[in-house]
Amino acid sequence: MNLFDVYPLFDIEPVRGEGAYVYDKDNVQYLDLYGGHAVISIGHSHPHYIEKLTEQLKKIGFYSNSVKIPIQKELAEKLGKLSGYEDYALFLCNSGAEANENALKMASFHNSRKKIVAMKGAFHGRTSLAVACTDNPSIQAEVNKVHEVVFTPLNDEEALKKIVTDEVCAVIIEGIQGVGGVKVPNTHFLKTARELCNKTGAILILDEIQSGFGRSGNFFAHQGADIKADIISMAKGMGNGFPIAGILLSPIFAAKHGLLGTTFGGNYLACASSVAVLDVMKNENLISNAKEIGNYLMQELALIKQVKEVRGMGLMIGIELYENCAPVRNELLHKHHIFTGSSSDKNTLRVLPPLCLTRKQADTFLSALNIALKNSLAAS
Repeated sequence: MNLFDVYPLFDIEPVRGEGAYVYDKDNVQYLDLYGGHAVISIGHSHPHYIEKLTEQLKKIGFYSNSVKIPIQKELAEKLGKLSGYEDYALFLCNSGAEANENALKMASFHNSRKKIVAMKGAFHGRTSLAVACTDNPSIQAEVNKVHEVVFTPLNDEEALKKIVTDEVCAVIIEGIQGVGGVKVPNTHFLKTARELCNKTGAILILDEIQSGFGRSGNFFAHQGADIKADIISMAKGMGNGFPIAGILLSPIFAAKHGLLGTTFGGNYLACASSVAVLDVMKNENLISNAKEIGNYLMQELALIKQVKEVRGMGLMIGIELYENCAPVRNELLHKHHIFTGSSSDKNTLRVLPPLCLTRKQADTFLSALNIALKNSLAAS
């Protein structure tokens, strides 16, 4: 049997990781500034993370949600305190797409509507309704196109005002657009979205799957705009590599048996991984580190003349060049041994390192990027 071919692969085989580094089968060290799509939040193979998962695995790894699983409550309490959403309720699942499916479903349960407003450039996942809310027709099958979804430009308040009526079920916005090229919703746009949802009874969903869990320098990126969402979806950095996701639900939602359900969501190991992440984030001040190192990187990147624009918050950074970034990305990987990411905008590099990134490691990247950009300019 062969694997179904879905991704173009780099000819690199990581076999171990430590902090912000990974090592291939030949023991070559790579600086990981992509974290497997923003998944590695506290660093590879953190000792506390390994200890928590090992302890849990020695006891019990799995049972279904038909029994009491106290570590779920521990996770909810720690997450509420660190995020500032203590009065919200937590539903646990397995992936970002699943989180968004459940968020949209709960919105529709609440107001009995079905029209969704999403942003142009959005990416919300590959499952039925999540992919319908993703602004990429090439990954939508015909069965996904039956949903009633309308796309509107990010940060266009007047367009949003025209489209959010009392027929709308939910407005879904990424805390920072990731795949779309690290586009940040501005404060006034988010406040306008909040006001329109209050006025019309639509549910405001903030997709913090990539931008959440401290990556932006706030626990959630939207918190910089001083608003609260009705539902927040989370995944990626939540488990530092262990599959776990969830949604935070405002007190306006009443729990009822049968509304939501999951087999694997909130299992012992998944919760242990996320508890460990929250412990390390708190004890090592990783949110403030993300803000400090991210600000430093963005300031330095803005001084590079070959860089057209720098976008982002914290350690979620988009570097837009004047030309296709693929040659620069390839040189960073193969000559300088630095992982970075791409986006739907072919000119934009994505930088999504572990939140433990140091100033020295940031300088290593800046030096390598300057060399790669000069080589790219010379080649053209």
